[in-house]
Amino acid sequence: MKYKAIHDIKPRNDKAAKMFENPVLDRLTNSHASIPISMLTLFGLGFLYWGTTQSALNLGQYASLIIIGVLAWTLFEYLMHRYLYHMLPTNKFKGWFQYNMHGLHHEYPKDKSRLAMPPLAIIAIAFMFLYLFKLIIGDATYGFTPGFLFGYAGYLTVHFIVHAFQPPKNAFKVLWVNHGIHHYKDPDVAFGVSSPLWDHVFRTLPKKKSK
Repeated sequence: MKYKAIHDIKPRNDKAAKMFENPVLDRLTNSHASIPISMLTLFGLGFLYWGTTQSALNLGQYASLIIIGVLAWTLFEYLMHRYLYHMLPTNKFKGWFQYNMHGLHHEYPKDKSRLAMPPLAIIAIAFMFLYLFKLIIGDATYGFTPGFLFGYAGYLTVHFIVHAFQPPKNAFKVLWVNHGIHHYKDPDVAFGVSSPLWDHVFRTLPKKKSK
């Protein structure tokens, strides 16, 4: 199979996206977004409670670390989306990874069962982040990791609603507009899904049409 770069993939309206020919394996890659969102939220709350038994962090430290963790997620989301999910398929492995992790979503943007990682992957990701951050920042991870996971859950929530519902008539409409442009007009802009913050910082916001 010859893999295409993201900007060469044309969106399709059907929902029959398949990652594996084996029906059992393929079924494991499907999930309603509410499941991983709930899991990430529960893991975050669980890690916070675990932290009260493992560290001496106070309430103010927890609050600060949670906010920092959410902000860190938005940057991680942006960088991962721009540089990992949209990398050029210059070899077979990069092509396979890029297509199965993200290109498939660009080809089938209306397939709501592929808007989030499946439950088994969420379990592995949550604990990977916990232990990775524990090695790097020690006990601060019990506040930072929940914030990071809450940010991830927020991203999945936004990603689901912008694909599943019509845009509202308020300030949040920009999230629908930017993501629609990313999918249907210019995949090389609007990499922030849950927030346009880093698109502002790195100047990858969609260009406004002159009147």
